[in-house]
Amino acid sequence: MGVRSIRTGWAIGLAGLFLWAATAQAQEPTAVPVPVPQTKTVPNDTGAAGSRKSRQKAGSAASDGTVTTTSPTKVEPAVTPAGGVLVDQVIGVVNGDLILESDVDEEKRFEAFEPFSTPGTFSRDRAIERLVDRTLILQQAKLQPDQIVTMDEAKAQLQSLRKDLPACKAYHCETDAGWEKFVHDQGFTVDTLTSRWQQRMEILKFIEMRFRAGIDVDPAQIKDYYEKTMLPEYAKVKATPPALATISERIQEVLLEQKVSDLLSEWLKQLKAQGAVRMMRPDEVQP
Repeated sequence: MGVRSIRTGWAIGLAGLFLWAATAQAQEPTAVPVPVPQTKTVPNDTGAAGSRKSRQKAGSAASDGTVTTTSPTKVEPAVTPAGGVLVDQVIGVVNGDLILESDVDEEKRFEAFEPFSTPGTFSRDRAIERLVDRTLILQQAKLQPDQIVTMDEAKAQLQSLRKDLPACKAYHCETDAGWEKFVHDQGFTVDTLTSRWQQRMEILKFIEMRFRAGIDVDPAQIKDYYEKTMLPEYAKVKATPPALATISERIQEVLLEQKVSDLLSEWLKQLKAQGAVRMMRPDEVQP
């Protein structure tokens, strides 16, 4: 029964922004996803490459950080190839940056690229919360341009990701043709997915540099976790636990994850208090 290191979890499997702390069973920690805020502006995007510009001037916001509601706002219509018009729906404003209904749709489709996610468990409310949090992180990360991840690094990580996606097996994603087919069926192109993954990696790099540096886990904390958390779980299933000496490094990573998660949560609370987040009421959001 092993615990994957935080670096591996950050590099591949991120299924939720605050979900990387290990379970009481000392299993592999749930990885953090970050799907980053989307690069499209219409809800039926089929993966065409494009850049998501800052959606500013969406409406005035309270400066005290209070989360308020606002009336539905429609962004500039986009003309489809067939000549029809699609109008996206604004569901929130984070310090002037818009969160769209299409962003939530893409968040749902992006779950296909999360190797540790459970199919059929998508929650719209949690997706919106993740989008708000990651928008706040992106706004701060832009202030530190040294947190750059290259496209080649993103491509290399996606190459490894193919092996960890159960749904990819039916597509034979070990081949470029199979991978392109799988990506297309999720509503993306390889280029769009790579750009999104690159931004995701930059967010995780920012989090690691800001919060992990300087965190210490002493031997007493490792021993306490082993005795009070791991051993009781092994006893429940009548299994022989590994010796502390063989698992201490992995426990240290779990405790680091927990501390980073706590620091990140508190930091985001402060950002929300200092800035302005406006969300529309659920009954105002048109399908």
